[in-house]
Amino acid sequence: MNLVSLIEKAGIVGAGGAGFPTHVKFAGDAKYIIVNAAECEPLLRVDQQLLIAYKNEILTALQASREALGAKKAIIAIKGKHREAVACLESAVSRVDGVEVFLLEDFYPAGDEQVTVYEALKKIVPEGGLPIHVQTVVVNVETMLNIGNAMKDIPVTEKYLTVTGAVKNPVTVKVPVGIGATEAIGLAGGPAVDAFAVIEGGPMMGKLIDHERAVVTKTTKAYIVLPEEHRLIASRGKSMERMLLEARIACCHCSLCTEVCPRNLLGHRLRPDRLMRMASYTPGFETDPCMDEALICSECGLCEQACVMGLQPWKLNNYLKGKLGAAGIRRTDNRAPEKVSEFREYKKFPVKRLVNQLGLSKYDVPAPLKLSGTERFTRLRIALKQHVGVAAWPVVSVGDRIEKNQLIGDIPEGKLGAKVHSGIGGKVTGIDHDTIEIARS
Repeated sequence: MNLVSLIEKAGIVGAGGAGFPTHVKFAGDAKYIIVNAAECEPLLRVDQQLLIAYKNEILTALQASREALGAKKAIIAIKGKHREAVACLESAVSRVDGVEVFLLEDFYPAGDEQVTVYEALKKIVPEGGLPIHVQTVVVNVETMLNIGNAMKDIPVTEKYLTVTGAVKNPVTVKVPVGIGATEAIGLAGGPAVDAFAVIEGGPMMGKLIDHERAVVTKTTKAYIVLPEEHRLIASRGKSMERMLLEARIACCHCSLCTEVCPRNLLGHRLRPDRLMRMASYTPGFETDPCMDEALICSECGLCEQACVMGLQPWKLNNYLKGKLGAAGIRRTDNRAPEKVSEFREYKKFPVKRLVNQLGLSKYDVPAPLKLSGTERFTRLRIALKQHVGVAAWPVVSVGDRIEKNQLIGDIPEGKLGAKVHSGIGGKVTGIDHDTIEIARS
């Protein structure tokens, strides 16, 4: 069985948060493959620790991936500040052909795949395009580790994630896919405050969740616990209607949001200030084709940090993506900029400044990797849609006895999606349109 088939069989998707099925990325040829180890979201610690703990497994998988893609070069892009991981990699890479380490500066969002491609290769991904448009495939560190496991016929049933913020003992852990967010937070000693909220993912691009109902998926990167009154919680909870009302009242059209926009700095025609102005004063703006710039937005959230009024152009862009998509409006030109902004190097947003501005300095602490067993978990609620594309369909029934790593959800024929497996052996106790519940025997 070739590597692409093994990846598909294992149900591998982008583990960094995007969740794009990896076997589709590997279906064509590429000249370059980049392992994105930037991990530029504040507080997250997963990728740098995996590179230290599993460097040999990751390099073996990377070499196999390079050969499968026919790529001439493989690059591990990592921030120079992660000195221990860099030292481990540089020592190991010296013994591997066709692989090199590229050191990134400590700015946000260095881990945006289009930014990473430009930093490492000086190639600009076209507007609305993907790295493959410049003959490049980008994968996350944990995704590469999962490819190594797939080569041993081990599917994706476990997830590495950082639990941090207002918890008693910040930690990075390996847990079965399907445990509750509350269980994962308990591995860090639980919340250190009485009234709290939880962000899944990084503080910039993560989402507020109902931690009592949420479960770990293949794309869960972190749980950040914060006091209810923290400014990030207020920002995530602000409605679109409230934000637009504030924009009509307070936006001074200074264009600072556009000045720092990473896509704009790459030469893309994304002007958040223009979109905010149109949304404030144009009736029916939601389906105006002139708003299609919003489809380029990566929703990194940097525009909000630049805004002196605390407005959220990224939230408008997210809203517009849904409305424009529902109206059948797409960007089709895939314009390729000839060059990046001449001021780009001077407008990179330092992560240290970002941490201070977000009010996260007290939580910017180590979260050591602990690889304790997963046997303690006795019940899983495994989502059938943990990826881009359609949901998997159940191939088990209530009452079935299953083994660990067994396939429980398959991809509909000819559809974009990913297979789903169980992280424990036991009995299927429930199935609905969203999840499969399993209790350990």
